[in-house]
Amino acid sequence: MQMHFRLFFFSASPSRISVIRRLQTQSSKRHYSFEEDKDMVSPQNLNNHVLTLLERCIHLNHLKQLQAFLVTLGHGQTHFYAFKLLRFCTLSLSNLSYARFIFDHLESPNVHLYTAMITAYASHSDHTSALLLYRSMVRRPLPLPRSRPNQFIYPHVLKSCTQAVGLESVRMVHSQVLKSGFGQHPVVQTSLLDAYLRFSSDVGSARFLFDEMTERNVVSWTAMISGYMRLGQIGNAVLLFEEMPDRDVPSWNAVIAGYTQNGLFTEAISLFRRMIFVEEGAQGRKNRPNQVTVVCSLSACGHTGMLQLGKWIHGYVYRNGLVLSSFLSNALVDMYGKCGSLKEARKVFDRTLERSLTSWNSMINCFALHGQSQNAISVFEEMMACGSDVKPDEVTFIGLLNACTHGGLVEKGRLYFEMMTQNYGIEPEIEHYGCLVDLLGRAGRFEEAMEVVKGMRIEPDEVIWGSLLNGCKIHGRIDLAEFAAKKLIDMDPNNGGYGIMLANIYGELGKWDEVRKVRKVLKKQNAYKTPGCSWIEIDNQVHQFYSIDKTHPRTEEIYDILESLISLY
Repeated sequence: MQMHFRLFFFSASPSRISVIRRLQTQSSKRHYSFEEDKDMVSPQNLNNHVLTLLERCIHLNHLKQLQAFLVTLGHGQTHFYAFKLLRFCTLSLSNLSYARFIFDHLESPNVHLYTAMITAYASHSDHTSALLLYRSMVRRPLPLPRSRPNQFIYPHVLKSCTQAVGLESVRMVHSQVLKSGFGQHPVVQTSLLDAYLRFSSDVGSARFLFDEMTERNVVSWTAMISGYMRLGQIGNAVLLFEEMPDRDVPSWNAVIAGYTQNGLFTEAISLFRRMIFVEEGAQGRKNRPNQVTVVCSLSACGHTGMLQLGKWIHGYVYRNGLVLSSFLSNALVDMYGKCGSLKEARKVFDRTLERSLTSWNSMINCFALHGQSQNAISVFEEMMACGSDVKPDEVTFIGLLNACTHGGLVEKGRLYFEMMTQNYGIEPEIEHYGCLVDLLGRAGRFEEAMEVVKGMRIEPDEVIWGSLLNGCKIHGRIDLAEFAAKKLIDMDPNNGGYGIMLANIYGELGKWDEVRKVRKVLKKQNAYKTPGCSWIEIDNQVHQFYSIDKTHPRTEEIYDILESLISLY
């Protein structure tokens, strides 16, 4: 094996010799030379010397020199040095192919080398390669104890199982965990817990594991809570959170983020306030909100229109010295934009030094959401003028198409749609088609809109037919409106709103018998209609009002004032 390495690195090829000599010349200019090191190094300080040389390596050729140097010293199969080379190759150079080359030329790699290689694959989302290597590890004939899987390798294998294969593979690894005797290790139990929670069909297995754990730590509690939130089981998640004996910042974040992702924005804000209150009264301030907490809370503020609270959180960021990263800046832009404070959104955007694609998309969508079409297009043109560092994606074009829809810029919208598909090779999604149909429908170009619908590679959904129906109502195309309304009813027969729209269309056509039929069907099906909703923020509290809703505690006072206002006219 050592001869193999010598031949590989010291082939008689003139080009290879010239490369090595050139690298050695460069090395000497950097005040080190592997040939000199060979004479200087003694067994006592070889380890430190190799680590020092690794720190000085800056690309693959330097690593190869060090590897050749170790081979000439007879350390081609020494696990310690192979591990250091492999880790440097994966972490510093991100060169998995050469790391695997090093690994494959080891006669009997130990568990640490297997773990390093599998971890590298999993970290680079090459989950198939990670699982194949694990399979070859467990299939080795009569493996030595030092090459058997241990508690450190199973978490990475389980992560790859959830990404590349499925639930059955998780169960297989679980059985191997139990057979190998690592079923009681907390890190393995938590990884198994998280793996089962990735699949909604087996949340029971995850809960059984959690209940049977002999040593539950804050990580396992948080994993179970996050899993429940991910599956939409909010009640179970909150119950566990309240039962936790000790909480850290990630556990608070798990619930706040879960509320936000499930549309419970008011609850997310309430929990954030509670976290602040608990933190201010605690000694040591160990659970101070971090960037994740703030971003999730800002998202909730944006969705509920709580501008004043959003501004307070912005101040909290500065008062507590949180780093205003691109991640946090994007959340602030999004919050201000959704709350209608476009000047503040633009100020935050302009102060963001490192603008990612998400930063640009956030600003474009802010302007598009509020109908400022030209400003949205200007931001896009500004982004394109920055060079090739940032390229638009599907989210960028949704914002642009929305901007064109609000501004009635039909030709501009068609141009962006073609740019997306032809210049950037982005496959249109239902949102892109919905924007384009809405744009054409609002402009009264129904033949073109129907051509788009017929040419779609995916099945039209309620947004498509709803957009077409909206355009028909604007331009009085009752015939096409009837067609679109019937499509909507076919998709959701219990949505009373669609039936009411169809009845109104028949009324405009004078088809009163059809009107009676539709209303009779609606009454028979007990169809629902989503009530209209509005809200207002007063003293950092959001008050929501639904159509024909009298549940607000101050309803009588509100109606008295309303009647007094009406009496003025």
